[in-house]
Amino acid sequence: MAEADIAYVATAGAAGLALALSAWAARLRGRLAVRHRLAEADLVRTRADLADCDGALAAFEDVRLALAPDGRTRRLGAPGAWDAVVRDLAADGEAPGDPALVVLDAVREAAGARLDALIDQGEAFDAVLEGAAGAWSVEGRSSAGAAWLKLARLGLVGTATESGLGLLADSYPAPTWITDAAGRLAWANKAWLTEMKADSVEAARDQRLSFDRGADAIVAEAGRTRQHQDGFRWTTGGGRRRAWRIVAEPVQGGAGAVLAFALDMTEAEETRDTLRRHVEAHDETLNHLADAVAIFGPSKRLAFHNTAFQTLFNIDPAWLDERPTHAELLDKLRQRRLLPEVIDYAGWKANELDFYGASEAAPDDSWSLPDGRTLRVVRQPHPLGGVLLLFSDITDELKLRSRFNAQIQVQTATLDKLNDAVAVFGSDGRIRLHNEAFDKFWSLTGEAIDAAGDFDAVAGLCQSTMPDPALWLGLKARVADPDPESRVPIAGEGRTTDGRIASWLTRPLPDGATLVAFSDVTAQRGLEQALAAKAQALEESTALKREFVGSVSYELRTPLTTIVGYSELLEMQADLPERSRQHAGAIRVAASQLAGSIDDVLDMAQIDAGEMELSLGDVRVRDLFAAAVATHRPKIEGRGATLTVACPKGLRPIRADAQRVSQALDHLLDNAARSVSEGGVVALTAEANTSELRIRVEDSGRGIPYHLQAHVFDRFVRRERGGPGVGLALVKALVELHGGWAEVESEPGKGAAFILHLPLEAAGVAAAPELRLG
Repeated sequence: MAEADIAYVATAGAAGLALALSAWAARLRGRLAVRHRLAEADLVRTRADLADCDGALAAFEDVRLALAPDGRTRRLGAPGAWDAVVRDLAADGEAPGDPALVVLDAVREAAGARLDALIDQGEAFDAVLEGAAGAWSVEGRSSAGAAWLKLARLGLVGTATESGLGLLADSYPAPTWITDAAGRLAWANKAWLTEMKADSVEAARDQRLSFDRGADAIVAEAGRTRQHQDGFRWTTGGGRRRAWRIVAEPVQGGAGAVLAFALDMTEAEETRDTLRRHVEAHDETLNHLADAVAIFGPSKRLAFHNTAFQTLFNIDPAWLDERPTHAELLDKLRQRRLLPEVIDYAGWKANELDFYGASEAAPDDSWSLPDGRTLRVVRQPHPLGGVLLLFSDITDELKLRSRFNAQIQVQTATLDKLNDAVAVFGSDGRIRLHNEAFDKFWSLTGEAIDAAGDFDAVAGLCQSTMPDPALWLGLKARVADPDPESRVPIAGEGRTTDGRIASWLTRPLPDGATLVAFSDVTAQRGLEQALAAKAQALEESTALKREFVGSVSYELRTPLTTIVGYSELLEMQADLPERSRQHAGAIRVAASQLAGSIDDVLDMAQIDAGEMELSLGDVRVRDLFAAAVATHRPKIEGRGATLTVACPKGLRPIRADAQRVSQALDHLLDNAARSVSEGGVVALTAEANTSELRIRVEDSGRGIPYHLQAHVFDRFVRRERGGPGVGLALVKALVELHGGWAEVESEPGKGAAFILHLPLEAAGVAAAPELRLG
């Protein structure tokens, strides 16, 4: 190509390139103009938003501080707000420095590690800074790789009645109030004003009202220590005592303010006091129980034990006061051998402790201890949790039960051996017991009587044998009527349909039951009739004997009197030979003895018939002895013996029948005169005490054999001394008629002594009134 063409082409290319660049530049300028206008609009908007943010921040007292990763800080907020923060958080006496550093130092002191966690890991936190003029809330947050801190001033709750929280506090039913750093009332809700009878907080402040001095002390302590305080107070107002729980809580950021609550605990305290008294009364009641009681709480520790529990197991009270566990108590009892001896103690113990999960009381158990005692154990869940155990020593009860059962068996066996038909009916009218004789008496079977059950049914079975309606109505009244007047023993007789005579009786028993007994007395009544006839015949024979004895005695007395009289006449004849005179004297003596024996028989018959009466009077013992000695001394001395008499001078007279006492004394002296031999002695003595006179007639004769001494006072018994007769029997009868008694003392070969015991004051219907002799 020619150079011209090349030049043309280059020129044309350059011109085209220039045109293209011009078009592209024009387009680029248009775009840049649009972008410039948009950027200017964004700048205006951004500046407006930043102005709004600055205005918003400046409208409030809160400030914000941004912490960049490179350590640079950026402050947001109104300058006045920053000045207030710096002044409030700056250390006392120091000039405020860099506001960011002042805030960071204060936050680091309050938050510490939480600030580092915000910077390093972006963990948010909230805190409160205490300033000189108030408190500041701190919020730490992480955003766009920077750590942000927001500080805002805190205000008192008491001034916030405009807010919902203030309205809630003012409507709170418990008295609530706030005190300032000086302890003065700053705010109070309606309940506090009502309790203090104040119209307003200002009026209460002017009157310097205080809820309670003790409550003021609790609030002051919370303000001083800046810690929660809790206390309990009783106050008196409106005629009653009230219990309050005072809660004081320092207000965070309240510049020493304290929020206090008074919670009414009166009802709770009264309930607690009532419960305490109830528990004390319950414990006191359990302490008076004879049964041992132990209560274990939900923790399986001993919560209570009564005195009987400590006594039953003889455990140291100090150890029990340490509240051992149930397992520890079982181990201690096992060591002291106060638990049943079992092979698998571990399993037995685990079974005992498993009851804590039970919902119902376990059946009663019994422990047989190695020391021979038997305990009844009752386990039941406690209403407050845990287990209640009761231990009763039933050793004596089991012994008594065993003895009772044995006694019942013995009584049953005894009743079965009785011939009488016996049945026992309870107070409810049901038959409790009957013996075999009862079944046989009514011709019934035991099964039929048991099946009948009550009295009416049993009576219906028995009425076929003894159809007496009045009898069964009377028995029913004694069995079923609880009236004490009806529960009296009764008895009667009746006749059965088969001709037997039945005797019946009832006896009330101590337990309210009634015993009814029937017996067949047919043979007994026949025997009684025979005995009555025999007794009548005996009375007739006795009367005939008395009549016979009286008649015979009278018939004998007449010839004897004639014999004695003629013998005395013969002795008085002067020309009568001496031998004939002796014969006549012998006849007189024999006749006189026979007359005396007849008199004795008549006296004995009179005593037996109860017809002899004593003629009582004052009798001198010395006079009795003088008369007896005068009568019997010649006879005794005629046998070559000696009669001695001993009678105290001061012996007082006795009240007796002188004739009968003298008669008894004559028989004893006569008996001694016949027994004594030559050279012997007969002693007559008397002595008295406060109640009786003892007359003793003793001889030194041959004595009485031992086998005859028991019968010496019997009548018409053959004796070695004097033969058969009634003399000594009459002596005994006469002494007993005076209310005394007679005895004999003898040793064979050494004589015998008869002692009469006469009362000083004998009684008798025939006693003649006369003066006492001194």
